[in-house]
Amino acid sequence: MAAPARRRFGQHFLHDPAVAARILQAIAPRPGEAIVEIGPGRGVLTRSLLAAAGHLDAVEIDRDLAAQLAKDFPPGSGLDLHVGDALTFDFAALAALRGARLRIVGNLPYNISTPLLFHLLETPAAHLDLHVMLQREVIERMAAAPGSKEYGRLTVMLAPWTRVEKLFDVGPGAFQPPPKVWSSVARLTLRATPAFDVPANFAGLVASAFSQRRKTLRNALKTLLSAAEIQAVGVDPGARAEVIPPAGFAALARAAAQR
Repeated sequence: MAAPARRRFGQHFLHDPAVAARILQAIAPRPGEAIVEIGPGRGVLTRSLLAAAGHLDAVEIDRDLAAQLAKDFPPGSGLDLHVGDALTFDFAALAALRGARLRIVGNLPYNISTPLLFHLLETPAAHLDLHVMLQREVIERMAAAPGSKEYGRLTVMLAPWTRVEKLFDVGPGAFQPPPKVWSSVARLTLRATPAFDVPANFAGLVASAFSQRRKTLRNALKTLLSAAEIQAVGVDPGARAEVIPPAGFAALARAAAQR
């Protein structure tokens, strides 16, 4: 009997083989690559990934699911199962163990998607790319352009390290139990070097700028920079955060660090 979905883990298991096939086609895994599946669940995608790559690491927090996966993929099958929380898992150590940058794959729980992405980006050099399925509105925020209503903190934080490409949408019926919203699959390609210099205070400044979206930068950043200092780096202090390109926040962070 299949393990039931647990609400506390935000589980919605993919069960549509056509969607799994489209994801596999997008990933195009090859033997010898270091592929990691986050949240393999009932193994719908796991088996195809393993068949294509020959070896797969998987991180699963649900012990009941992990027990079933261990039965379905016994020693010698090529699956190395790590029972634990992806939010605290040491992906950099795994990349070092495998001797390659990781290719991350996952149908990510909606309730941890943003913190998990931030955790992965703490060690960008450990990852080659990410193929993730998330709530559609989250993917739209990830890929948003400055000035759009979807553009926000998540967009800016991903920008230095990733190129985000939305691939396709997935309806609720592809999951069991079906979620109340649509999902999307996206590819995040990690850059070998950041698109622009990322100061140590970048994340804090971005969080401050977007803490109250209706405020101008003059007001949102008043404890960090004066209006004149904002103007000095070529940013309009009367503008709101959602119109500033990611590199503009880096310039503001550098100015704040020099005070």
